[in-house]
Amino acid sequence: MLAVSLLGLACLGSANAQCVKTVRWYDDAPYSFKSPDGKVIGLYADIARIALKGMNCDVRFVEMPWARALHELQQGRLDILPGTLHKPDREKFAYFTLPINRSPNVLFVAKRALDNYKLKDLADIVGTGFRLGAQIGVAYGPGYDALAKTQVFSEQITTVTSRRGAWKMIDQGRLDGLIADEVTALVELQQMGLSNRVVKTDIVVSVGPAMFALSRASLSQEFLTEFNRSLNAMKADGRYKKIFESYVPCLASATNPGCR
Repeated sequence: MLAVSLLGLACLGSANAQCVKTVRWYDDAPYSFKSPDGKVIGLYADIARIALKGMNCDVRFVEMPWARALHELQQGRLDILPGTLHKPDREKFAYFTLPINRSPNVLFVAKRALDNYKLKDLADIVGTGFRLGAQIGVAYGPGYDALAKTQVFSEQITTVTSRRGAWKMIDQGRLDGLIADEVTALVELQQMGLSNRVVKTDIVVSVGPAMFALSRASLSQEFLTEFNRSLNAMKADGRYKKIFESYVPCLASATNPGCR
């Protein structure tokens, strides 16, 4: 009996050791970035690490830009993509977890452009010559999608792979604005010394909650259930709130994602 028990423990340990899931990260403070000692940390990185640990799994962070991450998730070569908006077309290749964060996508513009364009809504851009940056593969909500289907608006869009590159393009006068996650944008602009030259407008493009997308090609519905259970445990015992407030400059709700 002892031998059987030890064999069972050995098998369990072996199974746990083999549970390693790939998670996308990118230099995207406060959601994911590298600490001075080289460890990948941040709101999404820490939540992924701790949630998987609660499932007896380890995490392997893989650095890649957003558009490539979506493709790799679809192919099953990436297991988990944090910070994803739930869109019907993504349900074909991804499961979606419980909401993780709620930070609106907001229009940021060059300060010099405030005098040239009187904008109260995203639709006010149409036909003005305003040059709008948009990240490849990023969802900005139904309002943006509807405008993007029109020829006039679509011709005003310049697709970019990197937000930081887009901020530089705005500062250089090659773009007039960019839609971006509010928290991330404010952090990046401060880090790049552009807070006085690229400013936030009152135009909120979308407010949908961000989730973790799990690859249907590599993970199962049962894995999604267990992952959500682990997330709920983090919220129940206060770990989610502690992680959130350590990275985002606001008080977190104990039960709902994002700032109070």
